[in-house]
Order: sequence, then C-alpha cells, then structure tokens
Amino acid sequence: MKKKSNPKEKIRLNKYISQSGFCSRREADAFILKRKVKVNDILCNKLGSKINLNDLVTINNILIKPEKNIYILLNKPKNYITTNEDTRNRKIVFDLIKGVKERIFSVGRLDKNTTGVLLLTNDGDVAKKLTHPSHKIKKIYKVTLNKKISNYEISQIKNGLLIEDELIKVDNIERLEKKNEIGIEIHMGKNRIIRKIFESLNHRVLKLDRVLFGPFTKKYLPRGKWRVLNQNEIRNLKSFTN
Repeated sequence: MKKKSNPKEKIRLNKYISQSGFCSRREADAFILKRKVKVNDILCNKLGSKINLNDLVTINNILIKPEKNIYILLNKPKNYITTNEDTRNRKIVFDLIKGVKERIFSVGRLDKNTTGVLLLTNDGDVAKKLTHPSHKIKKIYKVTLNKKISNYEISQIKNGLLIEDELIKVDNIERLEKKNEIGIEIHMGKNRIIRKIFESLNHRVLKLDRVLFGPFTKKYLPRGKWRVLNQNEIRNLKSFTN
C-alpha cells in the first residue's frame, strides 16, 4: 500500500521548490539567498531551512506547488521549437503532449529543424544533471550533409575545431552507409554546435536527428509520438544521473 504524505512532514525548502518543476535545488538556493523566497508570506533567506508540506511558498510572489514528478520521452518532429511559449505563434513541442496536467519543460533544447529524442519533465534536479557538461551525458546524432565529407575533414573534426574562439571536440565521429551521412557523438550542449562544426568546413546540414540522449533512444517511438517513462526507466534515469 502506498504511504500517504503527511502535511506536517518536514522537507527542505530547496527540495520543495525543485519538486514543483520551477527550478533545480541549486537554483532554488540562489533564489533563497537573493531574498526572493517567502514561506507563509515571511521572507526566508536561510539555506537548509525546512518547511511543512502544507506551507505556502512563493518566489517573486509566484505560488509554488509541488507536483508529482513526470518524465516523458518524445520523438521530436521538424518545425517544432522547445520553448514553453512562443510569441511568434510557432509550433511548440508541448502542443504534442495531450492530457498531462503537470507543468513540464524540455531537458536541453533541439532547434526547430532538428528531430529526435527529447526528454520532458518537471524534475529540475534531473534536468540540471542531464544538461550540465560535468556529467558528460552522451548524445548521438545522425547528420545528413549536402555533400560528401573528406577523410581529412573528419580528422579535423576528431582533432578539434576552433569555433567562435573555442576549441570544440566531439567524442566520436563515423561515416554511415550513405556517403553524405555521418554519425556524431558529443556531450557538449552548446546552441547549434553540430551545425556550426560542419558549417566551419563549408558543409551544410540538410538533416539533423538525435538518435540517443543519455540512456534513451527513439526505438519504437514514431516521429511526433511520446510516452511516459515506466518505473524501471525512471530508476535507471536517476541512477544514471547520480
């Protein structure tokens, strides 16, 4: 039998905030130190503070409500962006997610023209770990170029390229069956970094598809479809990010 939560049970304030999906625990600590957090309308700026589950918590006068953590795997289609809202009326990935009441966000971003594996959640701590460079979360992409790439250019990419005054290295790169297709493994999460790698060598990326993100692939998940992770996958995800 599932244990019922006790409203008088004490919980750390930063954990309470992170469980709302508002931000990670570390970011919650930053809000606390900046005197942005109130508990029952009283300013709380002490790290490590504990509260009751039925206390009212606000950040910048926004009410924080803890939610049950949810983890969704989506095979992102082209022409969708990964922001929660868009003032230009473009299609967003959250339009595809029906029947989910929790406030979720994407773990990292895929640009409008990039397809493939995308994780959505309201778990700020897991999202932070999956996107922080120190955890070196593996990402594998299938890249379709406008022309064949030479062995010398592949060697250049393996050895590292100077892009925007920073040395960019990939973890692995291999040719695929078709002459203009490349498989590339990278843990870096910089904006449009794969496109920039090939553009620096005068190649244009026609298609970019993420086929693996951490422990997840898009296997058995058609383009534009999504599913909720099962308990075994959630346990694996949490052990993966420990």
